[in-house]
Amino acid sequence: MPDLLVAAALSEPMVSTVAARPLGSRGSREEITDLPADLTASAATVLAGLPGWWRARAKAVGLAGKWLDIEQALQAKPPVDLSGSAGLPVDLSAFTPEGVGGAYVEALSSATRARHGRHYTPTELSVRLWDLARTSLKLPPRDRVLQGLVLDPACGAGALLLPALREHLRASYEVDPALTLAGLPNLVRGIDADAFAVWVANVVLAAEMLPTLLRVPEALRRPLPGLAHVGDGLDMPQQAARVVVMNPPYGRVRLAPAERERYAHVLYGHANLYGLFMAGAVDALDDEGVLAALVPTSFTSGRYFSNLRSHLGSEAAMTAVAFVEDRSGVFTSVLQETCLATFERRRRMKTRISSLGSAETQIAAVKVQRTGDPWVLPRRSDDATIAAAASAMKESLSSLGWRASTGPLVWNRRSDDLYPTKGTERSHVIWAADLDGGVLHRDPARDKMRFLALTVASDLKVMVLNEPAVLVQRTTAPEQSRRLVAAHLSQQDLDDRQGRVTVENHVNVLRPTAKDPVLTPEAMTRLLATKTMDRVVRCISGSVALSAYELESIPLPHRDEVRKWNDLQGAALEAAVAAAYRPTGE
Repeated sequence: MPDLLVAAALSEPMVSTVAARPLGSRGSREEITDLPADLTASAATVLAGLPGWWRARAKAVGLAGKWLDIEQALQAKPPVDLSGSAGLPVDLSAFTPEGVGGAYVEALSSATRARHGRHYTPTELSVRLWDLARTSLKLPPRDRVLQGLVLDPACGAGALLLPALREHLRASYEVDPALTLAGLPNLVRGIDADAFAVWVANVVLAAEMLPTLLRVPEALRRPLPGLAHVGDGLDMPQQAARVVVMNPPYGRVRLAPAERERYAHVLYGHANLYGLFMAGAVDALDDEGVLAALVPTSFTSGRYFSNLRSHLGSEAAMTAVAFVEDRSGVFTSVLQETCLATFERRRRMKTRISSLGSAETQIAAVKVQRTGDPWVLPRRSDDATIAAAASAMKESLSSLGWRASTGPLVWNRRSDDLYPTKGTERSHVIWAADLDGGVLHRDPARDKMRFLALTVASDLKVMVLNEPAVLVQRTTAPEQSRRLVAAHLSQQDLDDRQGRVTVENHVNVLRPTAKDPVLTPEAMTRLLATKTMDRVVRCISGSVALSAYELESIPLPHRDEVRKWNDLQGAALEAAVAAAYRPTGE
């Protein structure tokens, strides 16, 4: 067995996949095709191993005859004849149902997985996602039959549907098994654009039905229903869902004009597929419905998700969020912070926050946030009071007269214009490393690219900063103790650098929008260096990146309180800021 398939079996992964939809900054949604592209020879051998896997599972429960033949036992059919695929079928006999799906996606090329957003997660996360949905539905600990449709609109190999299906089958043991099987298509449904992944999903989901099929008298047995279907998961289902579970594809996507109009209420700038799936999923819920989604946390704070946050807040409150720690053990090639989030149609007042690592840690219960502003959500229990105070504040850096922008220099686009020495037509470059420690200095590791030649007509307007500002690192290393690292670029600093600088794009630039801002640049730099402000930022963005929008949106107390901080520094400023971020009455 190939090493990558052994790894897939050991990690018991699950697949979420959408085909024929190139992702990335140049991505676009295309028409769904009958077959997915880029099926590798190794993926074909995995699919060819499914009949043997099925035969072993059917024999193990005591079935015989035609029920050992996957194509006779299952109403769904494979998209093509795989019996003559190149290479010997992979032996999947030791694989779990989740592992079968993981083997398929692992056998695809890395380029295909990246382009189409195909990824898998450990089985324990799919189980935990169903547990979160059960909690929102207020189901008792014992197994319960499903009371409505459980839908996965980006089902891949079906692993997110397995926990719900297993519970329903256990809870239905005393019911006529033939009726139980006949009713499943109205209770469990998956949709995906990848026809091969859909075939895998139908096989592994039907395998869970085999013990129930055994209890049906032989004369009354019928082929098992296919619960997954090829289709566009963004199409609204005719039947409203009680639960939507999903791990949707991620990535920017170019929309056709009609689709952009359809999603205009949840878009700001470019579209990200997972945001569209979240909006569609909420719209698909019935009046008591619950959405349980494994998604990046960027929707809670990023500018491009501001309209989505408003839509979610008005249609379905986020009642629970579990931040996933140790992302390297969850996804391959997904680096951003990830969470399990549940949303409920019913009116709720609190959001339960926890952290998922080697164990689950309860963090806090905070007031449900419904606005398009960044949601303030503590990642640690000792930040809960700070988050509660911050979420009630009406002011922000923006409202108090400060504007943030991202440094314009993307160095690899101008690498030919970067020099180690100064010149009359060159500008001193400030790198993120020059801000380490909160003091503007010159990091020697960047000196080979210290000066930018101003060769483009627009450089003097776009690339040059010639006025004092506060510089803030946009990205920090995981090992850094602070996420908020700022330094003051004074007039003296500019004079020492020929009166102008160029800021690279891993640095945000804060500039006052009024002649007399509430905080002076010096005071703003001191404020951003306080421990409390670093903790506030961690409640807005749990990743190592802090966008200009998130920086502008940092919640602040009333301006009269903030104005007093101009005259404070050191321990006095630390104490004043800490006191301001305590909930009223403490």
